[in-house]
Order: sequence, then structure tokens, then C-alpha cells
Amino acid sequence: MKTKLPYVPPAIKRNIVQQSNKFGYGINAPSCEKIDGVPVADLIEKFGSPLFVYSENAVRAKMRAAKRAFEKRYPRVQFAWSYKTCYLQAICALFHDEGSIAEVVSEFEYEKARKLGVPGRDILVNGPYKSHALLSRAIDEKAKLHLDNLDELFELESIAREKGVTVDAAIRVNMDTGMLPAWSKFGFNLENGEAMQAVRRMKASGVLNLVGLHSHIGTFVLEPRFYTVAAEKLIRLARQAKEACGFEIGYYDLGGGFASSNTLHAQYLPGEQVMPSFDQYAEAICDTFTAEFAGSEKLPQLYLESGRALIDEAGFLITSVIAQKNAPDGRRALIADCGVNMLYTTTWYRLRTMPARKIAAPVSDTILYGPLCMNIDVVRDSVQLPPMEKGEALVLHPVGAYNIVQSMQFIMYRPAVVMVRSDGETVVIRKRENLEYVEEQEVMPESMNGIME
Repeated sequence: MKTKLPYVPPAIKRNIVQQSNKFGYGINAPSCEKIDGVPVADLIEKFGSPLFVYSENAVRAKMRAAKRAFEKRYPRVQFAWSYKTCYLQAICALFHDEGSIAEVVSEFEYEKARKLGVPGRDILVNGPYKSHALLSRAIDEKAKLHLDNLDELFELESIAREKGVTVDAAIRVNMDTGMLPAWSKFGFNLENGEAMQAVRRMKASGVLNLVGLHSHIGTFVLEPRFYTVAAEKLIRLARQAKEACGFEIGYYDLGGGFASSNTLHAQYLPGEQVMPSFDQYAEAICDTFTAEFAGSEKLPQLYLESGRALIDEAGFLITSVIAQKNAPDGRRALIADCGVNMLYTTTWYRLRTMPARKIAAPVSDTILYGPLCMNIDVVRDSVQLPPMEKGEALVLHPVGAYNIVQSMQFIMYRPAVVMVRSDGETVVIRKRENLEYVEEQEVMPESMNGIME
């Protein structure tokens, strides 16, 4: 009797096209020996491994390119730096120095922006939860409040009555733009009438004045035309708000969601080949406003809250090989000193992974593990790398967006973060953790004193 072989589902695997040696294997894998002219080896020697590195030049270049793309198409554009993308003081300060105001989604981020010296009038306050204290402070400091739900609207109305003031505010709107999955968690839905219900409730309050409309249609949006749909729908809602309630909309906030050059797991082509340019996003958004408001005495303000597209390419992570082994399927496996606890975006991206020196050897399919005591700690489940020895360095890029703010302290100290300044100086912008820092907020109850004696 013949044994039936187990079914193996078909799989499509991308061919990696590289320079070949006589055996047909790729050689001279791409490397990253320097970051903004600073040798990776020098950075490791001075600051240790793993190490996050940001490029000031890259931050400024991206911000200027985005502003140029939008401002040449619409005269009243204001970028607001998305604090949740990377809220380190030095990073935020660069964006503010380049003319960005602040966009925050929590009381914590609001306090960071104010501590940095950003006035309340230059802070857009978003997010699904705003405490009573934050709403009250935002009113006093004239911040731009974007209401997310009716309970928040009622809370703001109550505070306005207590203070005896009329409060200017905007509402956040979610809608069907044709993009899937649709972002429906945040704001008031347009299609089911909830957005107009909020508009009418603000009018009925007598103390709330609708001055803006906000939408954030999604993240890593690769098709700019969805922004055109969003802009058109917000403009139609503004007309309805004026006709029904007399509200004059002074600004529109189209949010963010622009893509970086990272490659999503589901993508076949590399991210840099499919990501839209700032010009494409600008055309989709600004052409709509230009056509609608051509000839108007006063153009409405356009706000943009891009985060990832402005910072992702500016960030690098240097890591070192701490061990090598063979995987059960015969592939080479490397263990690095950085794990998924500090690289949250590995959930979505195939991060570009490069040796920190040129290695003239055949590449092969390699698994890159992290050092955590968890089976899910896989930084890259498949990457083409040459043979590498313990102690050799790798550079992962781009990692500038979200990894710092979403990293967690799990069994290992989080690494230092440094910035290569425009003049080539390398400075620490967040210190490496130590035991004192990690235990700073812990408290040993007095009743437990002596328990370890």
C-alpha cells in the first residue's frame, strides 16, 4: 500500500536578482558603512549596540520637500508635526524649526508640546480621548480642538458653560473614500448622518462654534485619489453646515497617512518603487481646494499632519550579530541584539537589512532573530544576506517612525538614540536605559522591608 504524501500548498517566491558569481549566487550584497558620513563602526564604538540613529539632514530635507510640494499648489498650507510618530524633544524641535506646528493625541503629548514652547494656538488636539483637564486647558490656551464623539462634545459644552465662554472647535469625520479597510473608529460618520447630527448639536448648544473639519482616512495610503474623495466630501459637508446652521468653516485638516519607502509584507515590489511622491499627494488634495475656492476673498486654511513620510527614512537601527545557527529548513539563521520589542514596525514591514561593511560572498536566504526569550521575536523571516560572524554589524532602515514611541522595555534595556547633526556632530538625544531608570517608579512597601534578608 502506497503512503499518501502530505499536501504541500503552492507558494510563489520572489527571485532576488543580483550580480552573480560563477556559481550563480549573488555577491556584494548592499551595505551601509556610514550614516550621514559617520562610520557605523565608530557609532558602535562610541555609543554601543543596538543603537538608533537619526539624520538631521534627512529630517529637514523631507520636511522641506513636503512643504514645497503643497505650498506651490495652495497658498494657505500649514504642516503640524505628528507627535505620536516620534515625540523625542530633539526630533520635534527640528520640525518646529522647519515651520511645523504640533499635532497631539493625548494629554501627555500636549504637555510635551507646551514644555517645548509651542503655544496653545499652534497645537491641534486630536484623539478619541481627551480628559476634562485637557479640554479645559485647551480652551484656556486657545488650542484647536477636534471633537471625536458626542460624549466629548457634551463635555466640551459643559466646560464652556462653566467658563461662560463660546468655544471654537472642529469635528473629526470618518467616511467612505473607497479605500479598504475604511477607518471608522475615529470621529463622526458622514454617510449615516452622524456628522451633521454633531453639527446641529453644536449649533443648538449656543456655546460651541464649528470652525473646522478634520479627517484622517487611514495609514500608509498608497493611492492619493482617496484624499481627493475625502476633500470633496468635507467641502460638501461644510456647505451643509453653513446652509443648515450658518457655520463658516475656516480650516480643513486632511490628516496624514502618507507612505514612506518601507515595504509592506503583502507588497511584491519594494516600497520605494510604489510609494507616491509628495507632489502626487499634493495634487490630489490641493487641486480640489484650488478648484473649489478659486476667486474666494479668503481661502480656508489647509492643515496636514504627516508623520511617517517625514521621519521614517531619517531613522536607522544599528544591531550586532550575537550568534548564528542553522534553521530546521536548512536556511542560515542569525541572532541579533535587537528584538521586536524595539522594532514594532516589523509587524507591518520587511525592513531593509544591510551589513555594515561590504562582504564579497554569496548571499542566501537568512532568518534574522532577535535576542528575546519569545518565539515570535523574528525581525526578518526571510532576508538575503552574506555569511556573517558573531560581532559583525547590520543596519536596518528605515525605522524612524513609531519604533521609538511604541518600543517596550522587555527583559533588556532599550538602546540609546543619537542624532547626526547637519555639521557631522553626533549627539545623544535619548540615553540608554539602566536598572536605576527602569526601577525608578517601583516602590517596595515598608511592610516588605527585610523580606529578602
